[in-house]
Amino acid sequence: MKKQHIICLALATGTILLGSCNDFLNENPDNRTQIDTPEKVRQVLVSAYPENSYFVMAEYMSDNVDEYQNPRTDVSLDEYYRWKDATQTTNDSPDRLWRTYYASIANANEALKAIDKLGGPKTELLALCKGEALLCRAYAHFMLANIFCMNYGMPNSNTDMGIYYMYDTDTRIGQVNPRGTVAEVYQKIAKDLEEGLPLVGDAHLKVPKFHFNKKAAYAFATRFYLFHEEWEKAVKYANECLGSSPQTLLRDWRSYQSMTRNIEAYTLKYVNTENKCNLLMQKAYTEAGLLFNNYSRGKKYAHGPYLDNNETMLAKNIWGEANYWDNGPFFYRVGATETYDITWRIPYLFQYTDPVAGTGYQSSIMPILTTDETLLNRAEAYIMLKKYDLAAADLTTWMQNIVNTNVVLTPTSIEAFYKPIDYSYSDDKKLQSTIKKHLHPKFAIDTEGSLQECMLQCVLGFKRIEQLQTGARWFDIKRYNITVMRRLINENGTPQELTDSLAPDDPRRAIQLPQDVRDAGVPMNPRNK
Repeated sequence: MKKQHIICLALATGTILLGSCNDFLNENPDNRTQIDTPEKVRQVLVSAYPENSYFVMAEYMSDNVDEYQNPRTDVSLDEYYRWKDATQTTNDSPDRLWRTYYASIANANEALKAIDKLGGPKTELLALCKGEALLCRAYAHFMLANIFCMNYGMPNSNTDMGIYYMYDTDTRIGQVNPRGTVAEVYQKIAKDLEEGLPLVGDAHLKVPKFHFNKKAAYAFATRFYLFHEEWEKAVKYANECLGSSPQTLLRDWRSYQSMTRNIEAYTLKYVNTENKCNLLMQKAYTEAGLLFNNYSRGKKYAHGPYLDNNETMLAKNIWGEANYWDNGPFFYRVGATETYDITWRIPYLFQYTDPVAGTGYQSSIMPILTTDETLLNRAEAYIMLKKYDLAAADLTTWMQNIVNTNVVLTPTSIEAFYKPIDYSYSDDKKLQSTIKKHLHPKFAIDTEGSLQECMLQCVLGFKRIEQLQTGARWFDIKRYNITVMRRLINENGTPQELTDSLAPDDPRRAIQLPQDVRDAGVPMNPRNK
């Protein structure tokens, strides 16, 4: 295995990991520089994007990992896997996510305040900056709500606790801001989104793929309205993002055929900003590139061969025996109790602060919004609208782009394939896997085995493959109230015993607020006794 770099403790608790939430929010986002020109407004928006990532926490909480009998773990990974309230602070922990998103909001609000002081969006640059700031504020609140709250779904969202929607740049020491409800948070996100979308553009962006450019804004709007159960709007904004020839904007998986199989080359190609599919990128302080790479770190909980062969990439699927264009996934066997299949998507980057001592910090670059996700989101919205032919066309486009197949999907063929398949955990011990899971969303869907339900199984399975090892599966688990089983894998590579489960509506689906936030008096998320 590759040698891991050791991170200096003094560094990890210093400049990389931010201080308390109140301290940060009480400081001017650009070190007290006065933002008094349109150019300074543009510059402050560079800091309106998160510096930490949900990929690790969300992936380990999802059904994309099983437990192996090896010691490759730590307390934080144990807690994510067991859905326990976090007690550790790392660059991937809930408290860092809370702070980085609110820091992004504070910077977006600083830009909006400066625009008002400059007389409003009266120039093209100020209008573009206002649009970007509103999108940043909406996105950060959206992520906070989806991490720290129960999933949006009526009527529960009228009473489920939300998160504080921050319109200012600071908070007073000792002030406890109201959480409101999930429904109220979504209403405020929608307001920012609808106000910002007409203003968003690309002309002021020096590095467009790391900002809310026009296509990224439409992709986010598609995701938001899908989560908000406004299917027509999800389709509308997906159309704006994808245009009339979406197949020309998807990831160029076929180009991997001519590449040497090298993990560094694959991962860097995946996050290349020149890829048309990559709409919004993020540089983050994270262990994602280490944990989802061919290192031993964190492999007690892994996407192993059993999961892969029965639920995800290598499971029997509707395209038959066809292979992925990138020849993935990639299998590693260290021993009987340490095997894993990875996708070669998230690069491991290490930035040295002291090359001699070998100390520094881990980071990665990851796509946050892509055309491939947007296409599948549109397919899901079409299914909810019962426009099944249009959904099947989108599913075919995605499938033929990632897999070497000429199969054309139809509603009839999708129903015929998925309907006879057993649901996962149907055996007496609730251990066995298939590509189907029982779906229990708050919104209404047709009965199990219906055409609509079969097509939802298809799109959710495709999304799971598309977003494997990015944490996104966790949000579909929340949206569809999917049960997750925790299984211990034996030395033969098959499930040995059930160790835990996450039932529909389990309050642990809402990540607990950071301890210092609770200590300040903000109501904590409820837990079953």
